[in-house]
Amino acid sequence: MTKMLAISQDVLGGPEVLKTVEIDRPEPGPTEVLVRVRAAGVNPTDWKLRQVGGWIGQPPFVLGWDVSGVVEAAGPGAALYKPGDEVYGMLRYPRDHGAYAEYVTAPTRTFAPKPATLDHVQAAALPLAGLTAWQAVVDVARVEPGQRVLVHAAAGGVGHLAVQIAKARGAYVIGTASAPKHAQVKDLGADELIDYRETDFAEAVGGVDAVIDTIGGDYGPRSMRVLRDGGVLVSLVLSDIHPGLRPERGIRTEAMLVEPDWGALKEMAALADAGRLRVLVDAVFPLAEAAEAHRRGETGRTTGKIVLTV
Repeated sequence: MTKMLAISQDVLGGPEVLKTVEIDRPEPGPTEVLVRVRAAGVNPTDWKLRQVGGWIGQPPFVLGWDVSGVVEAAGPGAALYKPGDEVYGMLRYPRDHGAYAEYVTAPTRTFAPKPATLDHVQAAALPLAGLTAWQAVVDVARVEPGQRVLVHAAAGGVGHLAVQIAKARGAYVIGTASAPKHAQVKDLGADELIDYRETDFAEAVGGVDAVIDTIGGDYGPRSMRVLRDGGVLVSLVLSDIHPGLRPERGIRTEAMLVEPDWGALKEMAALADAGRLRVLVDAVFPLAEAAEAHRRGETGRTTGKIVLTV
């Protein structure tokens, strides 16, 4: 069987458990494509699951969900792409991990054509964070033109994309971020920024139609105070919120995980190619330095995304 290089781990633990290994290259099944990975995005969920296993079980396993690359082969019935096509996408989260490798296989509609204006590094930074932002803003919050949207951690991987997607929907966007990051987030389209280190956002804003909470903890309850009656709070931290309707004020609360979404990938690619969606890349590491990428991410001081080149 043909072999490939990947980053795997035999035990749970710190970044040092990530090792370069040689494993069998996957083969595409019916309606699947084999993609030669050119770049793989790194997300906070990667280092969290590296430590605890959680939904993906016990090691050994290969982490990673974000992929940008080139179709190498197509399985039976996979008519959407041909070898040589450049694609990007997110493996089904959390089950189908494995992007920290030279090759991946997945159903064809896991991937969409790579945005023409983005290189593989930029494209690999977009799928998981971008789809999370898209689904939170568009599908769950159902943001409409003229609405006021508050995005927490607006300079983060999900946050900086949520700001731009909300703006593309015609919203007035308020973001929380540390002061040194305000200019960069403003440049992405945020209308108003709050330095969470100096100001309590719950005292500074009100009458908000939707809150996108990427942080959790006390941010959920505090965000309820800034929502208008009938507003919506979308939490990306499942353990921190009970979905449903708060009847006393008609507020809707939702907790969500990201899903593969071929249509949204194409929509985001169109926005990127139109210059309306930019991806901030904080740092780039070769695949063999995945441990260093995790160490950087765990500092919590990054702006945008970290990417591995393969």
